[in-house]
Amino acid sequence: MAAIPLFQNFLFTSPHKKSNSPILSIQSRSLSVRCNSNEAPATKQRRPAEENIREEARRHATSLGTSCHGFSAKYVPFNAPPSSTEVYSLDEVVYRSRSGSLLDVEHDLSALKKFDAPYWKSLFDSRVGKTTWPYGSGVWSKKEWVLPEIDSDHIVSLFEGNSNLFWAERFGKEVLSMNDLWVKHCGISHTGSFKDLGMTVLISQVNRLRKLNRPIIGVGCASTGDTSAALSAYCAAAGIPAIVFLPADRITIAQLVQPIANGAFVLSLDTDFDGCMRLIREVTAELPIYLANSLNSLRLEGQKTAAIEILQQFDWEVPDWVIVPGGNLGNIYAFYKGFHMCKELGLVDSIPRLVCAQAANANPLYLYYKNGWENFSPIRANTTFASAIQIGDPVSIDRAVYALQNSNGIVEEATEEELMDAMAEADLTGMFICPHTGVALAALAKLRKSGVIKPTDRTVVVSTAHGLKFTQAKTEYHSKEIDGMTCKFANPPVNVKADFGSVMDVLRKKLALV
Repeated sequence: MAAIPLFQNFLFTSPHKKSNSPILSIQSRSLSVRCNSNEAPATKQRRPAEENIREEARRHATSLGTSCHGFSAKYVPFNAPPSSTEVYSLDEVVYRSRSGSLLDVEHDLSALKKFDAPYWKSLFDSRVGKTTWPYGSGVWSKKEWVLPEIDSDHIVSLFEGNSNLFWAERFGKEVLSMNDLWVKHCGISHTGSFKDLGMTVLISQVNRLRKLNRPIIGVGCASTGDTSAALSAYCAAAGIPAIVFLPADRITIAQLVQPIANGAFVLSLDTDFDGCMRLIREVTAELPIYLANSLNSLRLEGQKTAAIEILQQFDWEVPDWVIVPGGNLGNIYAFYKGFHMCKELGLVDSIPRLVCAQAANANPLYLYYKNGWENFSPIRANTTFASAIQIGDPVSIDRAVYALQNSNGIVEEATEEELMDAMAEADLTGMFICPHTGVALAALAKLRKSGVIKPTDRTVVVSTAHGLKFTQAKTEYHSKEIDGMTCKFANPPVNVKADFGSVMDVLRKKLALV
């Protein structure tokens, strides 16, 4: 996908409802709220000028005490049988079980269930939009469900999350004949992607481990762009070295410059993402570098909070469908986990049906789904404009299958032309989305056409990154010079002489005034 000049004087380089739940009034329980959350009493005064918000949180934690909550979490083998006794502390550096399977973070639900649904709804809702450390973050506003035992002083946060959930009125009505289409714009985050949600959790735990004098010299990842940006930013905020493996010439300049600007040590490797992933796993097995890819289940604890946010934003009503772009496939499981946790703790009584949307050029999950979940085979992913999901051997394949099977889910795919047309058409209704969101919208269009998704179904499309990271793809599309692609929604600029008559002629023609 070579660069195509579009705008003169610019140079582009191509990489190829409100809740009615009452706040509990029982004093003993109110005290427990503060004890669990480290929050100050409602009558707190403005902190002294010489005290920052982290120090303020520490002072309140000391005065209120934090040992009475009893919440905890641990690593367990993913989808282990009830008879399994294999567990690991979150303070251990471990990525897989003894059998080589994925790990999962398991919370003590019996402790969490001591508090009812109105309690959790009121607590989470009360924190939205605040600056109290660390609850101004959309992730850490759910701290008890994420890393309940971490000291707030160890948290590394850029107040990520709390992202926009907007009604895609015109696109839904005019393109899909839907009246309840929503887009969860996770790309409105610090580094421009949903990856921030997981990285704040992972880097916070690493920060804790380093303060416990564990031998961790840095944090590393393989990336197609967004993971490296999130890792680099959070490591920079914490003062922890970041090491990034990127596939050479396969990500956008905007994605490449982020880890460089944040001071990461970037290795550009002559391979694809899967090759980078193999190398980073080998390196982290030999050196005291903490692995930050989604193989690490800590990241999913942060990412699941986007699902809880969606329920909050709908006043704890459950949408019918949630559509998520899928590459390495951790995110689809994270959304399932967030929805399922809310159901388990009584905040909702059902979960949405999930759809995982893949690019046809990188569709191993789709092929597996179409084959009835039999005989999974990794593939060699072909080049796709949805570069962040150009993955042929997804680490979280088992997690994704579990999430889809337990949510009556579906997998759909989109060709390059379908995803680019969907992106462009969405932009023409006022959005500015990434190609990966284009994949999700194209998948939605197919499910609407087949009648699987009904006109009145409340549907949420998860937008995973900001469109500004993919201006080159948009430039190539609107130039109408992508090989084999019609680009039917292209809107290139019109060159006009700088005189009144010429401008008027063009405008009359465009506005059908002649």
